Amino acid sequence: MNHDARSAVDFGRDFSHANEKFFNSSFARQSIYSIFKFCADKLLAVISLPFILVISALLLVLNPILNSGPLFFSQQRMGLGGQRFKMLKFRTMSVASEEARAHDAQLETHRITPFANYLRKFRIDELPNFFNVLAGEMSVVGPRPDAWEHSIQYSKTIKYYGDRFQVRPGITGLAQVCGGYADTKRAVQRKARFDRFYVTNRGAGLDIYIMIRTFAVILTGFGAK
Repeated sequence: MNHDARSAVDFGRDFSHANEKFFNSSFARQSIYSIFKFCADKLLAVISLPFILVISALLLVLNPILNSGPLFFSQQRMGLGGQRFKMLKFRTMSVASEEARAHDAQLETHRITPFANYLRKFRIDELPNFFNVLAGEMSVVGPRPDAWEHSIQYSKTIKYYGDRFQVRPGITGLAQVCGGYADTKRAVQRKARFDRFYVTNRGAGLDIYIMIRTFAVILTGFGAK
């Protein structure tokens, strides 16, 4: 075997070894992250249950006076792999206005009572999302799920929007802590870019960063509508 042939064989062997080592390392990191995420999701969901029960009891007393109507609101959302699921929230809008609006329509803020606005500002209305986490339909951290009809439209018109369906949707996400509420085309485009960054770079460190930022968002009411 001449020198060039030996060099080619050696290069092939080294490349194959490096590629296998890289794959195994990446696979191991992804496996560890998957375990971390599963445990964090279930733990935080269980911890949230007493708070949900207490707030539910308070709202059952206060809603007839300050926010008349059902305690909960559920809506069809699009999740992992484009699958449909029902997301649960505390109701914050009048019953008639809780129907899914057009994807390009502004939020009907005039339908939100002052009391319900407080729930939305501090994200209290989203606590029942933890039931979706327990059911495996959502994660604590991930792209925030949009209404089913909106997701269909955005998938057709917003670049990178479909990347979000590679992971479970989240109660909080990078787009929420960095960009706030998205109810215009430009804002949805920005959200899609944040979601794509998260999907591409997801890991325990980024999840922890988002959770820490979420506490700041809750305390300040940043981006709420």
